[in-house]
Amino acid sequence: MELVFNWLLLTVAVAVGWLVGRYGSSYRRSRKTISDVDSVKDRLQFLFTNYSDQAVENFVQSLPVNKDTVSLHLSIGSHFRNKGETDRATLIHQNLLARPELPARYTPKVTLELAMDYLSAGLLDRAEALFQELMGDRDYGRRASRELIELYQQEKEWEKAGQVAKTLTRTDSDPVMFKTLAYITCELADLALKEDDRWTAKKLFREALEYDPSCVRATLLLMKLHIRQGNFREAGKQGLKVFQQNPEFGPEAVDRLMQLERDHGDVGRLFKKLKKLYEQHPSTSLLLALVESVERSSSRLAAIDLLRQELEVRPSVRGLLRLVELAGYEKGMTTDEGRLVSRIGHLILANRPIYRCVNCGFDGQQLHWLCPSCKQWETVRPIQGVEAE
Repeated sequence: MELVFNWLLLTVAVAVGWLVGRYGSSYRRSRKTISDVDSVKDRLQFLFTNYSDQAVENFVQSLPVNKDTVSLHLSIGSHFRNKGETDRATLIHQNLLARPELPARYTPKVTLELAMDYLSAGLLDRAEALFQELMGDRDYGRRASRELIELYQQEKEWEKAGQVAKTLTRTDSDPVMFKTLAYITCELADLALKEDDRWTAKKLFREALEYDPSCVRATLLLMKLHIRQGNFREAGKQGLKVFQQNPEFGPEAVDRLMQLERDHGDVGRLFKKLKKLYEQHPSTSLLLALVESVERSSSRLAAIDLLRQELEVRPSVRGLLRLVELAGYEKGMTTDEGRLVSRIGHLILANRPIYRCVNCGFDGQQLHWLCPSCKQWETVRPIQGVEAE
């Protein structure tokens, strides 16, 4: 019996020792992990509080580089770049690339981040070199190519931008990229047109329309080329084509069509076309062109009646000002009230934006084919409304 009791005591002692050893070790590991996390938090707090180059350098040098910490390095670098502190972001990403323990699969990602640092800092040559280095990368090549196109657009290096865009469109069916290529081609065509190289310009305009059949700028420039060559009928067809491509840009074509008809056309024939277009795509610019055509081909009274009727349905400040002007002329004088309405109306319109980007909301009084804010093509369009179109 005593022997059995002694064996039981021995078994309990071994079990207790095993349990103490196991959970004691786990507790020590847990305490060590918690201590490490707290240490990193303390160092990060110190880093972001002091914001000194020495603090940044000490931290990035002391933090290990492995698959578990690369994301932390990158997050800190992005934090500084987003706050406009590109020097510190660059320091972190350069240090990361210089560390031999950086896993090879992270090198393209870090290289891209460093290129973005250079781009933000205005070091375009360095950014360009790194983007070119990444163009063939499976994971980051597409992003690098797009950034490179934007860089070349900023520098107005249209030939280089076109080459990169063509490379992308071979493997990328994104319509946005084809539109980008079409507008880059338009820039090259416009340069050729300014140098009076009409053959090259015409070839490039048609090439742009092959990339993007809805490219309004290519059509308007082709219209300009036909006018220069004396092909007035063909120029008119190109102006009308804009309404098929994108009716929102109709006002851009209307002014050109009216000038063409004043100089070389038949106002009566244009009236029929304008009336049909206005029924399909009503706008203030089209209405005013229609009113002008009626005034020239019929009478001022007929133009006033037409304008008054349409303003009842589609009121606009520009239409009202034109009505006041026409009525004043018809009476042989301008009333004090008419002058006051005209003055106030022009003051209202004076500082109003005419165009707005449908992508980012940028607005202004000038048409930019490439939005200065979001860098997208053909997103800045005439504003619709009582004070606009």
